[in-house]
Amino acid sequence: MRKKQLATGFALALSMLINQETSAQTSKEIKLITLDPGHFHAALVQKNMYPEVSPEVRVYAPAGADLNFHLQRIEGYNKRGDNPTKWVEKVYTGADYFEKMLAEKAGNVVVIAGNNRIKADYVQKSINAGLNVLADKPMIINGNDFDKLKKTFATAAQKKVLLYDIMTERYEISTMLQREFSMLPSAFGKLEKGTPENPAVTKESVHHFYKYVSGSVLTRPSWFMDIAQQGEGIVDVNTHLVDLIQWECFPEQIIDYQKDIKLTSARHWTTDMTLNQFKTITKTEGFPDYLKKDVLNDVLKVYCNGEINYQLKGVHAKASVIWAYQAPEGGGDTHYSIMRGTKANLIIRQGAEQNYKPTLYIEPINNNAAYEAGVKQALAIVEKKYPGVSLKKNDKGWEVEIPEKYKEGHEAHFGRVTEKYLEYLKKGKLPAWEVPNMIAKYYTTTQALKLATKTQ
Repeated sequence: MRKKQLATGFALALSMLINQETSAQTSKEIKLITLDPGHFHAALVQKNMYPEVSPEVRVYAPAGADLNFHLQRIEGYNKRGDNPTKWVEKVYTGADYFEKMLAEKAGNVVVIAGNNRIKADYVQKSINAGLNVLADKPMIINGNDFDKLKKTFATAAQKKVLLYDIMTERYEISTMLQREFSMLPSAFGKLEKGTPENPAVTKESVHHFYKYVSGSVLTRPSWFMDIAQQGEGIVDVNTHLVDLIQWECFPEQIIDYQKDIKLTSARHWTTDMTLNQFKTITKTEGFPDYLKKDVLNDVLKVYCNGEINYQLKGVHAKASVIWAYQAPEGGGDTHYSIMRGTKANLIIRQGAEQNYKPTLYIEPINNNAAYEAGVKQALAIVEKKYPGVSLKKNDKGWEVEIPEKYKEGHEAHFGRVTEKYLEYLKKGKLPAWEVPNMIAKYYTTTQALKLATKTQ
């Protein structure tokens, strides 16, 4: 009888231990919360599954078209024939959706991609509640929220949670290789300082309102065209360009926004959109009242274009974003980039000549046998990291030939960012340079907006 009691007690203790271990493992599982998904980027985070992420996602949002489009995209990923996902969306649509999310804490990572007017508040209160945040860019769209963002990063450090924005362009292969070659003196030399008229680094991004996402014409919310809600182009898409300039010119170096950034000039201008064009991309019947302020003779004028000229650690840089309504046949969003070195320029072109595919070129200042040997030396180093990359000679230097396996589309880059963020969560920290450089980035864009508005 005594032996039986001991055996029963041991079995109970073992069962409790197993349950505790299982509970501990479960507590480490990543559980996503999607907050008010007004932008299609929220869905792209879930285009693939992740081993460490629970398939159940809690969604807190107001009922309406934005939420419906989001859920339709997730359902499309679940039902696709090739590698379908298995997400289970648990949705709450009460008027107190935000307060409910903060109170319930039904997950540990909040994905925020939507209306930028309220994003800074969403981010701050989620961090204050002790939740990790993966936020779409831009996290702020005006200088008034800059101090709030700095305080939010400080709170994140205190609460030991991670706040990170989704910088997809770091995962575009031609940009990655431009960065790699720029770090190799035998091919690039040193980064020039440049001048305001001839910057050492220039990045220009062309985007389109009418575009395809996941195989379908993208329906944009009406507020996307309202600069009070989406933000101007100079603080929106330019977030990517400013990020890339920092990331490529000063890799893994801390940037102090108070010492290292000096604005030279900034400007902004509008893109015109007819009523019919607006109806096509929003699936609505007309301009809402909040856009009437930007309508002249039935034409909507959107301040979505912007240019920033500035110095970063003494290097002159230019970042500009341009929006057109629709891309030319066979085209899409495009990117142009040049990094000027003492030995060569590294240039990404994406025009008709490149079939609208980003293509990296190495164009030497003085091409001779010694330089060619240096380029080959650099290529050997790059090949170790990116097997299959090669060089093709042309009249101006070389085209960098990139194997197709590296050419992932923009949508796939959201998965790459999420995977990197999950790595950081596992480590419990971001690299030392990431937070100060995010702060520097948003200082640059929001101060540029102030300057552009003053000087228009």
